[in-house]
Amino acid sequence: MTAFALDIAATDGAARLGSLATAHGPIRTPAFMPVGTAATVKGMLPDQVKATGADIVLANTYHLMLRPGSKRVAGQGGLHRFMGWPGPILTDSGGYQVFSLSELRKITENGVRFRSHVDGSYNDLTPENAMAIQHDLDATITMVLDECTEHPATHERAQASMERSMRWAQRCKDAFRPREGYALFGIAQGGTHEDLRRASAEALVVIGFDGYAVGGLAVGEGQEDMFRTLDATVPFLPHDKPRYLMGVGRPDDIVGAVARGIDMFDCVLPTRSGRTGQGFTRRGTINIRNARHQDDPRPLDETCACRACTGFSRAYLHHLFRCGEMLGPMLLTGHNVTFYQDLMAGLRGAIGERCLEDWSGEFLARYRGGDVPPL
Repeated sequence: MTAFALDIAATDGAARLGSLATAHGPIRTPAFMPVGTAATVKGMLPDQVKATGADIVLANTYHLMLRPGSKRVAGQGGLHRFMGWPGPILTDSGGYQVFSLSELRKITENGVRFRSHVDGSYNDLTPENAMAIQHDLDATITMVLDECTEHPATHERAQASMERSMRWAQRCKDAFRPREGYALFGIAQGGTHEDLRRASAEALVVIGFDGYAVGGLAVGEGQEDMFRTLDATVPFLPHDKPRYLMGVGRPDDIVGAVARGIDMFDCVLPTRSGRTGQGFTRRGTINIRNARHQDDPRPLDETCACRACTGFSRAYLHHLFRCGEMLGPMLLTGHNVTFYQDLMAGLRGAIGERCLEDWSGEFLARYRGGDVPPL
């Protein structure tokens, strides 16, 4: 059985090029994890996800504990067999989803009691059963249960929330059942308060985890505060362990976070955008529903090798969305996931060649320049 370990092959400033060995295969880092919330990346077959270059996908504890239930997944041989994805899977503990329920949940020292969005039933999520549920799912990477602090939050409020998350982190570590090639990640919290972020990172290191995540960002704080918070957190995380920035997925945010030493990302943005008509290209985003695309024979992105770009025009994709055909969201989702994997491959190549600053500058200038209309 393979031990869970990060091998750093090259660095460029704080950025790292590496490979993460797991029980279900290697993960090239920096990595972007497509989100398969309910055990599926919406609109894509597992082999299509793999063909984009993805090494790992994310599934969600909150959704799977409610439907179909972790015991049912375990009875089917675990999440890898259940969803037909043999590679690594990270499961979010459900803390963020419970946070988003706002008025439908109650947080205590023991954990969270929340009301299901599926059937209205009351459920409890504690550090201990969060570990048990993710064990049933056979998650390659398990996340601790944490409290995602709202933004903005006073220093007093953020400190109380962060310290509770650290106590929960210790309980998760105690309840986690280690296996060769599997991992448990801690999650740093503390809002945008730099002293709290450092304290959280240091507390997690004392407990000891296989990897470390930065949570509680991309909740409205803006890019400048996000980067400032990373600068206050990442230096206090172990160099030889993977670092994961949770829920952050705008391309320019990813580029900036990689330069600050982040190794792993996830976000619903590429798949959700694909379902609603927004496409990511090297010249920024486009809305394929816009009338200017209805007679455009060009592909979404001339440099992309996905099925949407090599086989179909913008005019055809526009037609599919205007007619409500399911093929439109499927093709655009596949394109967006490919774009994100190409972005990560570009970042890995630039770190390996130690030209990340130049590569990032060129990428961001082109991306922010906007889509060029046909002549």
